[in-house]
Amino acid sequence: MTERKGKKRELKGVVVSNKMQNTVRVRVETSQAHPVYRKVVSKRKIYFAHTEKKHDIGDKVIIRESKPYSKKVRWIVIDKEE
Repeated sequence: MTERKGKKRELKGVVVSNKMQNTVRVRVETSQAHPVYRKVVSKRKIYFAHTEKKHDIGDKVIIRESKPYSKKVRWIVIDKEE
């Protein structure tokens, strides 16, 4: 396994579920050009993020890579975006 040096990734997303203890599901949308057709395609991915605060569904948050908290939780909520 290669170890990455430097700053950890930060992503902006929307909370889609808050039913777990200290964990929220965050949907992150990215857009990139198709390699052949050059059409811009948007992609969605769900990340499980650890948090101590209470977040409601629809809140915009910033998440950062972190140590593994469980099998699926490898991100942490660092800030609520206004």
